Amino acid sequence: MVPRATPPGAPKYLRRGKVKEVWELSPSELEFRFTNDISVFDKHIPSEIPHKGETLARTSAHWFELCSKLGLPHHFLELSGPTAMRVRRVRVVPKPRSLGPKPVDYLVPLEFIVRYYVAGSLWDRFKAGKIRPEAIGFPAGRAVQYGDVLPEPMFEVTTKLEPVDRPLEWPEALELAVLETAQKEEIREAILKIDAAMSREVEPRGLLHVDGKKEFAVDPSGQLMLVDTFGTADEDRFWDRGAFERGRFVEFSKEFVRQHYRTTGYFEQLQKARENGGEEPPIPALPPLLVDEVSRLYTTVFQRLTGTAFHPLAAPDGAGVSRPPA
Repeated sequence: MVPRATPPGAPKYLRRGKVKEVWELSPSELEFRFTNDISVFDKHIPSEIPHKGETLARTSAHWFELCSKLGLPHHFLELSGPTAMRVRRVRVVPKPRSLGPKPVDYLVPLEFIVRYYVAGSLWDRFKAGKIRPEAIGFPAGRAVQYGDVLPEPMFEVTTKLEPVDRPLEWPEALELAVLETAQKEEIREAILKIDAAMSREVEPRGLLHVDGKKEFAVDPSGQLMLVDTFGTADEDRFWDRGAFERGRFVEFSKEFVRQHYRTTGYFEQLQKARENGGEEPPIPALPPLLVDEVSRLYTTVFQRLTGTAFHPLAAPDGAGVSRPPA
């Protein structure tokens, strides 16, 4: 089928990511339209989560407004609907070195991760013996436990534009992204500043910020700015503070969904396929009851992150969110 022509002045569909669509509003502005889709392990789950897109859009706007108060540059302009936001456009190129003098705003093709507790993939590495306690500040021989507070925040980096995110050592990351060591430190300091402000907000509402990832772009002058989204249940991990103080770990993040696929054995099958270079198994849909539970998780996280009651402004099935031309 031949795509319909975009009317003059109308938004132009550009691409679809894991959970959002990107539309061109002008040469200098884009619109992110958040869907109710969900993904884990770089796999798109064939299930829709009611209200998820709206909670991501509105939570992201909340945190970008915090960045403005902190004086940190970012690409967010405004919410343009309950599931959409206008942002400053940046050029997406896998190899920034190809831009030469880089006379445009361009995306740093990396995801920056800061961890404050032993959890997630860091815990997997400890269990597998791939990382030693002293490598991240614990005494040698320390019996590291799940949920331990890290002696210092752990700053890591992965690829961004590859089919599956790949952990990188810093020399390779800086070479790939054409970043200076000083810019790496600037990114680290910005993330720590944002995360500290986030924690000051969410801890009184009973949450602990465990870890999270962020993305940056660079303008022609070399100034860094925060881009994409962050601080939502998709990008960050939060625990219930009261439960943590009682020795329990109650997830308020997408980790809840990841654990479902670990329990069913799907994650193990996927990992084996990736390690052996075999065909990856398709990810099954979530059971209906779990879909309802995950939807409640996202709305609850929105309320506890923003301190605002969630009253949906968009239809739960995403009705009203534009789709690309047929």
